[in-house]
Amino acid sequence: MMFVRLYSGQDGQSHFEELDIREGSPLFSKTHPGVEVVFKNNPPSQSVEWHTAPRRRYLITLSGSVDVRIGDGTVKTFGPGDVFLAEDLTGQGHTIAPKDNWTRVIIEL
Repeated sequence: MMFVRLYSGQDGQSHFEELDIREGSPLFSKTHPGVEVVFKNNPPSQSVEWHTAPRRRYLITLSGSVDVRIGDGTVKTFGPGDVFLAEDLTGQGHTIAPKDNWTRVIIEL
């Protein structure tokens, strides 16, 4: 399982940060408030060019996969069970390229 934060740096670029998935880490085994939950899918043809996250949210891949690219060229592929916390609310943002009918749950914070 991959657990990654996508955030805006002071340089105006989006960055990836691997988050701690061990028991007792700040994000595990704790209750976190959520505002709404949305289930969504995108076929491979629905790539999205440069954009920022519309608001702070968790995206948990249920099936399929997605490539998320940031400004320095780094690409991370998220598959079933992988989680990313989208917090890049400003700056250049990121792109997404869904593969294999990417299905996910979005938890708005």
